[in-house]
Amino acid sequence: MGNKTISILFDVQQLYYLPQYLPVYHELLKQDAGDATFVFYHSIHDETINHIIKSENLNYVWVKDKNEANQYYKNKKADWIFFGNTFPFLDELHQISKSVQLGHGVGPKASYYTKSDTPTTVRFVEGPYRTSRLNKMYPNDSFVDVGFCKLDPIINGNSKKFDLENLGLDPSKKTIVYAPTFYPSSIERFPKNFPEDFNEYNILIKPHYFSISKDKYKKQRDLLKYWSNYDNVYLAKVDDYSLIPFMATANLLISDASSAIIEFASLDKPVIWCNFLKLRWNYRGIFSYRFKKRMDEDYKEYSKIAVKTDSYEELKITVKDQITHPDKLSENRKNYSEKMVGRLDGKASNRIIDYLLNNS
Repeated sequence: MGNKTISILFDVQQLYYLPQYLPVYHELLKQDAGDATFVFYHSIHDETINHIIKSENLNYVWVKDKNEANQYYKNKKADWIFFGNTFPFLDELHQISKSVQLGHGVGPKASYYTKSDTPTTVRFVEGPYRTSRLNKMYPNDSFVDVGFCKLDPIINGNSKKFDLENLGLDPSKKTIVYAPTFYPSSIERFPKNFPEDFNEYNILIKPHYFSISKDKYKKQRDLLKYWSNYDNVYLAKVDDYSLIPFMATANLLISDASSAIIEFASLDKPVIWCNFLKLRWNYRGIFSYRFKKRMDEDYKEYSKIAVKTDSYEELKITVKDQITHPDKLSENRKNYSEKMVGRLDGKASNRIIDYLLNNS
């Protein structure tokens, strides 16, 4: 490849795109293969984002919306622009730059696939199963199986773990991470005294970014804040934007319709899938087709890598069993992770940078 270098822009419409982008950015620096700028969108969390920018030492610009971002991209003329989701001005950008879609998770929502309705120059995908499905859905577009770069830091032993004592927790206890998504979620199905029922464990609660930032999820926020007052609980702050330290620290994961289930299982640790969700009235009964439409067929396959619980009472028994026998589903987890996440060799970011250099 010689001394070829590339310029990259990372479009950070949502803060939770960062854990996917950062391993690629660090690989770019490691290979001395070019420069990168992160494009952040103004929101109520500007102060938190500024703190993250400083701690990660990022080159950055601020924009107020997608129109302004588009203008910046057209002026900047970078080799590659990364997107975590759809972007309405791709046709204009493709006159000047090439584009990448790098999804922020490997979850079971149908949007994982449909976000390719507007094709980027290339989409990096996790594993042969998803690559094959996307190729069938969009035969004229470009999909490249690289693996799941978000997990590279954990696999390579570079990820930060929490100091439990610093969080006010007990390092002699096993640690559970509860990582619910915002919708459909299990949060409202958990009782107010949830931490009491699990007082022999540390509980790290890592809700979806929307649960702690969007007005419509205020009820979830009230419950989360209430739980955070318990001695055995640490509730993620807005600047705990990455699930990686939570996954690196915990012995077991409890989640629902979240990508976290697949990510955590890929590390060969026990996962419990809460199949008791709070559904809006317009997703229940005769409208249940809406729920099915929102969730992809991959949702059903969770039962292969996670222990399904259909009630909170069942959850209490299952946690104890899985903490005591963490290897029960180990073989399944390994096989299924290969299917849903692809190669877990810590080199996904490396493959991405190699591809960008070879195709600039």
